Amino acid sequence: MKQLFRQLLLACLLAAVLPSAAWAEPKNTTPPVSAAVFWPADRARPGEALPLVVVVEIREGFHINADARQIRPSGTFSPYPTKLSVAEADEGLHSEAPLYPAAELFKADYAAGGLMSFSGRTIIYVPVKFAAELAPGAKAGLRLELDYQACTESQCLLPQKITIDTSLPVAAAGEAAALTHQELFADYQTRRQGAAAGGGVNFALFGWKFTVNGASWAGMLLLLATAAFGGMLLNFTPCVLPLIPIKIISLSYAAKNRWQCFLLGAAMSLGVLAFWLALGGMIALVSGFSATNQLFQYPAFTVGVGLIIGIMALGMFDFFSLPLPEWLYLIHPEQDSLHGSFGLGILAAVLSTPCTAPFMGAAAAWAATQPPIATLTVFAAIGSGMAFPYLALSAAPHLVRKMPRTGPASMLIKQVMGLLMLAAAVYFIGVGAATLLATVEQPPSKLYWWPVMGCSLAAGGWLAWRTWRIASSYFLKAVFMGIGGLIMTASIYSAVHLTERGPTNWRHYSPAAFAQARTDGKAVLLVFTAEWCLNCKVLEQTILDNPQIVKLLGQEGLVPMKVDITGSNPPGRELLRQVGSLSIPLLVIYARSGELIYKSDFYTADELREAVSRALN
Repeated sequence: MKQLFRQLLLACLLAAVLPSAAWAEPKNTTPPVSAAVFWPADRARPGEALPLVVVVEIREGFHINADARQIRPSGTFSPYPTKLSVAEADEGLHSEAPLYPAAELFKADYAAGGLMSFSGRTIIYVPVKFAAELAPGAKAGLRLELDYQACTESQCLLPQKITIDTSLPVAAAGEAAALTHQELFADYQTRRQGAAAGGGVNFALFGWKFTVNGASWAGMLLLLATAAFGGMLLNFTPCVLPLIPIKIISLSYAAKNRWQCFLLGAAMSLGVLAFWLALGGMIALVSGFSATNQLFQYPAFTVGVGLIIGIMALGMFDFFSLPLPEWLYLIHPEQDSLHGSFGLGILAAVLSTPCTAPFMGAAAAWAATQPPIATLTVFAAIGSGMAFPYLALSAAPHLVRKMPRTGPASMLIKQVMGLLMLAAAVYFIGVGAATLLATVEQPPSKLYWWPVMGCSLAAGGWLAWRTWRIASSYFLKAVFMGIGGLIMTASIYSAVHLTERGPTNWRHYSPAAFAQARTDGKAVLLVFTAEWCLNCKVLEQTILDNPQIVKLLGQEGLVPMKVDITGSNPPGRELLRQVGSLSIPLLVIYARSGELIYKSDFYTADELREAVSRALN
């Protein structure tokens, strides 16, 4: 009986303990964070300074908090900052402060406003100086400690520490060092330059460079003024220009009533500002959204914008006499409602996002790494700058009163603008299709440029033909027929040149091709581009396809490479982030040594000649 009782008791205990272990799903035993150390060469020369890279691999679903400089309080939750430190170092080794990447905002249930964090593969650099007194043949080593706290969307784990030992042989006199793992050091010089600038924002325009430190009040005000100026310049990019004549036509109908004209301009300005504030809010609060042009990565959005522009184009031909849904009438160019002008402002701002104006891209990239208040303030400045011309135009109605509002001339202007808007609509629909079909291995198709330029050709031809028929003055006939002829010539030229391969033998970017070029000791010129980036097209046609630049790019020892982010291209976008940018166009040049020596979004032929010369020497 006792034996039976013991067996029953043992069975009960096992039943209480084993079910959870027997029926539980297998857990992922891989640690959420791991780290490894790499050097850029297999040995160091006495007196040489080398960067050490710590590659932190963070498992999918996890993030680690940012470093102390980038972390920020989040309500009652106090995040534990990531810290990389040198715990021990052999005599003769001197290390500088670690260079962390830009943190990204991560939304978490337990942290109001989100957390600044690192995710995926995170690269941290440590500059190390090898003393001249080190004996050749010796091994110089150091011990690194990485303190971090891993978090998910719902909870944070306890802080952990990873200890890593590493060493590097000291080369003898005349002994050559072999380069290793060069692809990991692509962002090193950019990080050093950013640290030297004290976290400032670097602006560059056609060789004119300056840095603004947003840490002080004076620096912040200058940064906002620069961002606003960049926002105003957005109106003169190819993305927004087609809408300006439409707004001028709209204001011309209200020019006789100064107050109504001002209200319409103010409503459009508020629409522009509202969109940029909404975009800043998405960048500040939505995890994974970090760039102003990211909306155009979604084909449905790009095609949708094209359809809206197409409807506006039909409105220019008075096709709205057809029975259409009520909301379509809001974007009729002749409408004079406040909500219609507000919507037109939103559309103008949406169209500006594929383009980057001078100064605006750098300000937006900096704002994306700041607390939400700073992010929203900078984006409000960009929106205010873009909205200013519309507000100024509406406050001075005499500037638009001379625009013909009735008669054949008025109809001709509307029809020509309608055809140009139709070209813009076909462009966005074509870009959406190209984005949908693009792959990482192959660049996107450019055939959609033919129907785009076909609409533009029709606009020029119609302007020339109708001017000949309705103009009474030979001077007006000569001027506007000449303009029509220029539009037709430019359309044919653009269709041919935008669809051909081009005179330069561009390599299509891949991490493997980039790493191979660096391993071979070649200089690399990277051009970041996309089909929806009209600024990129302008720079390529005017600068990069210049015969002298084509000859420059064909030199031995230089690899010209295009990073096309039209479609889903995670490696290309990651490289764009690594070089410290969120927007395109962008051109960067790496020297034979692997150092990033040049980066600019607006550049000249002379700048490229000088930079390529330095890269090859």
